[in-house]
Formats: sequence, structure tokens, C-alpha cells
Amino acid sequence: MLDTEAISSQRLSTFYGVKSSNFLRSYKKHLSEFGEWVKEHSDDNNLVFPENISKSIGIDETSLSNGELYTIVTNKLAGGKQGSLIALIEGVKSEDVIKVLRQIPKDQRDKVEEITLDMANNMNLIASKCFGKADIVIDRFHVQQLASEAVQEQRIKVRWETLEAENEKIKESREKEEKYVPEILPNGDTLPQLLARSRYALFKPISKWTK
Repeated sequence: MLDTEAISSQRLSTFYGVKSSNFLRSYKKHLSEFGEWVKEHSDDNNLVFPENISKSIGIDETSLSNGELYTIVTNKLAGGKQGSLIALIEGVKSEDVIKVLRQIPKDQRDKVEEITLDMANNMNLIASKCFGKADIVIDRFHVQQLASEAVQEQRIKVRWETLEAENEKIKESREKEEKYVPEILPNGDTLPQLLARSRYALFKPISKWTK
């Protein structure tokens, strides 16, 4: 008897001893032939399913098999299941995407109450032009990414400043023919060492810090 039970990609990758992220990437770009499916099922490489519009949608850009950029509009209430795809549009230029999305009747587009997107100007323009009655919500993952990058930039800046200050102290000690003794923090690190190792600790609550 043939087993027809669905199996998750994560479970399958574990079974074959393959890293799940690599398996998903390979499936998307090679095994699934999704890029070819898009081309076969659309004359102009655009797919639009107006019937999948809901009051809560999302818009983002994605890359298919050969690195082509597409704009993808999804029904967030579908949870990634059937009925999730509203539109898959070739390219990310706002004028091109707006032209395709405006093929959807306005009364259907006006049903959208909330649209989630990143902080890119083109996505904001598309949302305001095509879904004028919807509240624009910035995707929290993009906000977290920007915050993370800003914190890391400051950490690196402070680390270099600390290293330069330490080098000056070492130089002064040599001129005085004295042995330089760096300040040791309670955890046993010097300040430059702590700054080098604190990349992930900066985003953990104190309760989860290890000794």
C-alpha cells in the first residue's frame, strides 16, 4: 500500500540528514520547478487571484529559481494554506505592480483593512495607491532587523574605540617601561573581549544570560 500521508519538509530533511534551510532552498529553486510553473500558467509572468483577498493582507518581494525578483501579495488570514496567494507579479517597480493590482476591481481592493509591508518606499507607494482604505502596518521582522543592525553598528564602533584606547595605554606603559595590566571585568573578560563576544547577548534578557 502506498503511503499518501503528508510530511513536512523539516521532517523529511531530518530523515535524510540535510539541514532544513538548505533543503527548503533546494526544493524552491530546483525540485519544485515553481519558477517554470509561474511561466507556464501566466502569459505575462503575473498571477492574480482576486477571490483570495481578505481584510488582512501582506506585500513583499521574493526571488524565484533564477534570481528574478517578484512582488508577492498574500492573504494573511489563510495562514500559508490554500487561498493564500493573491498576486505574484514580475518585478518590484511600483508603477508595474500598481498597474497589475489595479486590474482587481476597486470594490474588492477596498475590502482590505490592513496591509503589512516592509519599510521600502516602493511597497508603501503600492499599498497607498492600490489599497487606499487599508491601514499600513510595518512588518515587525523588518523593524527588528533594522534595530539589530543599528545596535551591532554601535557595538562595533565602541569596540574599535576601546581597542584604540587600550593600544594607547599599552604604548604609554612601554614608554614608561611598565607592564600593562588591562582591567578585568567580573566575568573574567577585558572590555574589548566582552564587546567582541556580546553580539547575541545584547538581545537577551538578563535572566537568560549565562555565567
